Amino acid sequence: MQLRAGLIWLFTILAMTAESAASVERSPFPQPRPTGGEAPPPQTRLVQDSATAPARSRHPQARPQGLRAPQAGTVTATPRAGRRDPQFDRWLAGFRRRALNAGIRARTLDTAFAGVSPDPDILQREAHQPEFSRPIWAYLDSAVSRSRIENGQRALRENRRVLDEIEARYGVDREVVVAVWGMESAYGTLRGQTPIIPALATLAMGSRRSDFYEQQLIGALRILQSGDVDARHMTGSWAGAMGHTQFIPTSYLAYAVDFRGDGVRDIWSDDPTDSLASTAAYLASHGWQRGQPWGVEVQVPRDFNPRLANTSRDVAEWRRLGLRPVRGSDLPRSGEATLLFPAGARGPAILTFRNFRVIKRYNNADAYAIAVGHLADRLRGGRAFVGDWPRDDRPLNRAEREELQRLLARAGHYSGTIDGRVGQGTLAGVRDWQAANGMPPDGYVSLALLDAMRRRR
Repeated sequence: MQLRAGLIWLFTILAMTAESAASVERSPFPQPRPTGGEAPPPQTRLVQDSATAPARSRHPQARPQGLRAPQAGTVTATPRAGRRDPQFDRWLAGFRRRALNAGIRARTLDTAFAGVSPDPDILQREAHQPEFSRPIWAYLDSAVSRSRIENGQRALRENRRVLDEIEARYGVDREVVVAVWGMESAYGTLRGQTPIIPALATLAMGSRRSDFYEQQLIGALRILQSGDVDARHMTGSWAGAMGHTQFIPTSYLAYAVDFRGDGVRDIWSDDPTDSLASTAAYLASHGWQRGQPWGVEVQVPRDFNPRLANTSRDVAEWRRLGLRPVRGSDLPRSGEATLLFPAGARGPAILTFRNFRVIKRYNNADAYAIAVGHLADRLRGGRAFVGDWPRDDRPLNRAEREELQRLLARAGHYSGTIDGRVGQGTLAGVRDWQAANGMPPDGYVSLALLDAMRRRR
């Protein structure tokens, strides 16, 4: 999302960054997305998600009253008394001028930056890239695990009344709101404890995406200036995402709501009300259609033209081309739909609709949107995908992903950085290369694709 603003892209998924060694399945890759924080009340203590939870008890977008002790492995970015960083001091002097020009008051800056110094651990986290990418089926196995489904169904029951109100006001299906909650913070149990101002200051000074993080830092200062939270309690992920559904600061400013009318938009509290309402408001503002599917798994006829993968046309046209739901439910009567093969032609085929694109406004990754949509379906009693995933496929390692990007660039289909990060630019290049070479343009990155590119270079 860009509620992320962000960020977070892939059919073949980059391994997730985490607040700890094991992480909540929020996004396929690191992205950016008032007080109170005692242990969750008994009714919110959920079955631990065995596939994703840390050994003791983790991701984006924090809380009034007291803070919990930081979780194991959490970046705290605490002030380093007595040590000054000349580079940081120079950056801060320039940033202060820019922030003042943007309307941030001197007192807000003085309070927020008292004792703050950069944290190199945060830059290391941003720069870290796993050796191997993660295939979508492995991502979905943990993102839509049995415990994630059970905990989500419990969250639906325990928050039924407030979800009734939120659904009535914003017209967003409750299961989707709760699915985002589960994906982003394991239903509020793993919201992140990193102080946001030091984290964003570090990233604004030293990240390769420093302009984005400076925008988020100014947004965070606006939040402090508004009085919704103080600097001590503004906590979240190392990338600046906060609260139950991991809003980044600019998304908070644009979409967070004070659902209870108590004067603050409190996404940091153990009470998830404002976070859930803010998520619904975000999705509604981007055109959510209540009661409509995000996507439907379909069968394609044997003579189906594979070049139609990743193309959009009216549902009636897809019907004419022979697409049928794998289960009894029918397709919507009309509207634009896009056919996806998230694991290539050997895996399930999914016809996606407007609501899929709305979910991607929260996090611009196909895999994330599929996970949220599928989790929502499972929360309302739906079943798993029927089609088999190609689980024997080996993901590419970093050197192979970089080689793929170089081959795409040499063929004129990629102009981005050779960094092994398979994002939207790389995937678009893959589809262009496939189409130019007579292959189904499904955008699926695999060893077979790389071998084909090697043979034709």
